[in-house]
Amino acid sequence: MFRFRFCTEMIRTKVPKTALNRFISSFNQSRSLQTLSFATVEAEAVSGSQPAEVQNLVQGTWKGSSNLNTVVDPLNGEPFIKVAEVDETGVQPFVESLSKCSKSGLHNPFRSPERYLLYGDISTKAAHMLSQPEVSNFFTRLIQRVSPKSYQQAFAEVFVTQKFFENFCGDQVRFLARSFSVPGNHLGQQSHGFRWPYGPVVIVTPFNFPLEIPVLQLMGALYMGNKPLLKVDSKVSIVMDQMLRLLHQCGLPKDDVDFINSDGKTMNKLLLEAKPRMTLFTGSSRVAEKLAVDLKGRVKLEDAGFDWKILGPDVQEVDYIAWVCDQDAYACSGQKCSAQSIVFVHENWASTSLISKMKALAERRRLEDLTVGPVLTVTTEAMLEHMNNLLKISGSKLLFGGEALENHSIPNIYGAIKPTAVYIPLEEILKENNFELVTKEIFGPFQVVTEYKQDELPKVLDALERMHAHLTAAVVSNDLLFLQEVIGRSVNGTTYAGMRARTTGAPQNHWFGPAGDPRGAGIGTPEAIRLVWSCHREVIYDVGPVPKHWEIPPST
Repeated sequence: MFRFRFCTEMIRTKVPKTALNRFISSFNQSRSLQTLSFATVEAEAVSGSQPAEVQNLVQGTWKGSSNLNTVVDPLNGEPFIKVAEVDETGVQPFVESLSKCSKSGLHNPFRSPERYLLYGDISTKAAHMLSQPEVSNFFTRLIQRVSPKSYQQAFAEVFVTQKFFENFCGDQVRFLARSFSVPGNHLGQQSHGFRWPYGPVVIVTPFNFPLEIPVLQLMGALYMGNKPLLKVDSKVSIVMDQMLRLLHQCGLPKDDVDFINSDGKTMNKLLLEAKPRMTLFTGSSRVAEKLAVDLKGRVKLEDAGFDWKILGPDVQEVDYIAWVCDQDAYACSGQKCSAQSIVFVHENWASTSLISKMKALAERRRLEDLTVGPVLTVTTEAMLEHMNNLLKISGSKLLFGGEALENHSIPNIYGAIKPTAVYIPLEEILKENNFELVTKEIFGPFQVVTEYKQDELPKVLDALERMHAHLTAAVVSNDLLFLQEVIGRSVNGTTYAGMRARTTGAPQNHWFGPAGDPRGAGIGTPEAIRLVWSCHREVIYDVGPVPKHWEIPPST
C-alpha cells in the first residue's frame, strides 16, 4: 500500500519520467521495502514514541551529547527528534580538528592530486545511490518531515542534488582546478595561475533546503581541497546527518568533514576561536552582516532576497504567467530565498484576469498535500501584523488571503496563514516612510503587488535600485528593448528574462546567487565552486639559464 501511494503521488505531481521509471523498475523487482544500509532512521516511523537522534561528527567519529535539543514535528507539535547539541564548553575538539588542516588544504595541484580523482569517484557513487527510488524517496520524505513542502518540491531538491553529483563524476572534479600559463620575459620564465584551497573552512546553512544547499556547498568545498566544518539549522540537521552517512558509504574519508549541531551563540564562539580561512553563510542578512564583521570579511554570503518580478507591456499567456506567479510566491509556503516578494504589473495587464487567476490558484493550495504548510521562522501573528501595517498605507488593499489557516495542529511557535497578496500603489511604495516597510522580506506565503503605467518604468527601476538584497529577479516579457532596459538597469545575480521568466529555481545547470556585493556566494556550477571555494595563486617559474657572460649590473 505504501509503495502504491508513493507511485501514484509521483504520477500526480509530475515527477520527471526517468525518476518514475526507476521507481517502477525497483517496485517490480521487490515487493518489500528494503532497509537502507547507511540510514539510522526510518523517515516514516519518526515520532514521539520513536524519536530520531542526530549526532555530531568530529575528527572522524560520530558523537552524541548530554545537551539534547528536542525538535517538534512542525505539523503536530509532537517532540520527534533529539539533536545532540554542542554547547560553548564543547567546541574545542572542532577547533582542534580545523587547526590540523593547513592553509594549503587537504589537496591542491601540487599536493595529493589523486584526491581530485577520489572525489570524482565519490560523486559517481553518490549519484548512483540517489538515483535509486528507495533512496530518493527516503530523503524526500525526510525533508518533508522536518521542512514540510509538497512531495514534488521535496523530491526536486533530491533530484537536483543527484544531478549535481552526476555533473562532477569522473574527471570533472580535477577540471575544476584547471590552471593556465603565460609566457615570461625570457627563456625559462613562465607564470602559472592555479586555483588554490583556503584550507580550514566553515559552512552554515538554513532550514529551508536541508539537503540541496548543504550538499552542494559541502561538496564544492571538498572538491577544491578544503577541510569543512558543516553547521545546519538543528530543526532539519537530521537530513545531513543521514546524507553524510551515505557519503561515507560512498568513500568519503570520515575525517575530511566535521558536522556540528549547536545554537547560534556557540557557533559564533567556535568561529572566533577556530578562525577559519573562509566561512560560507546562507541565511538572514542580519546574521550575515554580523559574521562579516566578526570574521573580518573572510566570508561569502548568500543572504536574504526581496525578489522582484516585472510583467512587461506585451500581454500574453495569462494562464501560464498566473501559474508561475503562484509557484514563485507560494511553493514551499514562500520559504525560499528566491520567492517572489513583489510583482510590478504593467497597466496593459489590468484588463486581463491575471489577479483573479492568481487568487484561484492560491486558494487551491491545501495543508493536506503540503502545497501550503507551516512557516518555520515567522509566526502567524507576525505575518498578519505585517499585512495590517501594509494595509494602513493609502490606497492599499488585500487581494486575497490574509487569514490564518484553519483546522490544523501546527504548533503556535510556527506560522500558518493562507497564501496572501496585498496591493500597494507604486507612488506609495516609493515614499521614504513606506519603502522600508514594503520591502521587508517576509519568509512565508506573502507578496506585494503593484501596477505601473507605460511612462512609469523609471520609477520601477528606481525602486529596484533602492532595494538592498539582489538575489533573484524575473522580467516577464519577450520585448527585447524592454528586456535590455530592465536588465541593464538592475543587478540581481540570478535573473530570468522572457515570457517564461520566474524568480525561483536553483537547478544544477546554472549559477544561483546574488550580485552587486563582493562577498556574494554562488552555488551549483563550476564557476560558483571556483569563486566560493578557491582563490587564485600565481606561481612564476624562472629556472634560467642565466645568460652567458652575465655580470653584476650597477645598483638601481
